[in-house]
Amino acid sequence: MSMQKNYAVFGLGRYGTAVAQELAAAGAEVLAVDRNQGLVNSAAATIPLVKCADITDPEVFELLGISNMDVVIVAMGNHLEESVMAVMLCKEAGVPTVIAKCANETHGRILQKVGADQTIIPEQESGFRLAKNLLSSGFVDVMELTDKVSLIELDVRQEWQGKSLADLNLRKKYGINVVALRSGEDIAVALDPSAPLEQNQKLVIIADTDKLRKLKA
Repeated sequence: MSMQKNYAVFGLGRYGTAVAQELAAAGAEVLAVDRNQGLVNSAAATIPLVKCADITDPEVFELLGISNMDVVIVAMGNHLEESVMAVMLCKEAGVPTVIAKCANETHGRILQKVGADQTIIPEQESGFRLAKNLLSSGFVDVMELTDKVSLIELDVRQEWQGKSLADLNLRKKYGINVVALRSGEDIAVALDPSAPLEQNQKLVIIADTDKLRKLKA
């Protein structure tokens, strides 16, 4: 697993809060920021480090140490001017990865032009899914099937290579169900539980959302 990363989330609406909460719940170092004191107070119960500040102010960036962040999620999609300023300040501060929530594709193109490395339209990707993919320890993709169940594509870990699904007994250890095996563009749903897993394969699994954190361990 890669070294622990530092995250910041700007904007504590529904989307930003979901991202920050999931990152914090998984044990990640995350700073959440919003200029609305009420939203900050509400988020403080589930996010350990929350600040009330104007992230369009360059002095605030310095005070909060944003230059030390590995990833910043700008989650103010309904406020284009603030999002543009925040993205620009992040890149000027040297933040390697800036992900910006946007209201539509046009706003997304604008944010990319000012430095956003990735843009997200919330209707197409949930805050939970973004957080899981940021935190992934081999997660290739996460898709919520319901509020409680997710479909995950997971890299075959190094310690699993050469072992079979029967050997690993992932259902017992993690409470997950392997439903398919991807090798390149080929997906097999008729699984041989005795076949050894290979490095370039990916497992397609279904699991209760609250059990996904066990896969990060």
